[in-house]
Amino acid sequence: MRMLIVDDSRTMRTFLAALARNLAFETGEAGDGIEALECLENDGRFDVALVDWDMPRMNGLALVNEVRSYPKFDSMKLMMITAQSSMDAVTQALTRGADDYLMKPITPEMFEDKLRILGLLD
Repeated sequence: MRMLIVDDSRTMRTFLAALARNLAFETGEAGDGIEALECLENDGRFDVALVDWDMPRMNGLALVNEVRSYPKFDSMKLMMITAQSSMDAVTQALTRGADDYLMKPITPEMFEDKLRILGLLD
């Protein structure tokens, strides 16, 4: 399985990539929504994208909205990963097309549980 990690923090990308590799995922990385779209176009198919909310140039909510406008990405799971914890933010992300939502700080157990809920782990 392939996972795209989209976050403007290199530290967070490194952390999430390590968690993903421990679960046998191949990973790709992008520092913002624009880079993520380029990666999706150039680097082929991903099974899931982990998307930070607050990023420069194109934030996570705009990225989710954009990705969901392309039918070729319909089967890709999108999970928002953010410190935004209001019910309005969760509702907004899910309404725009995110499949799930994980709030920071993240533990390996939380990460694995969410991937299991999305049907990406046994």
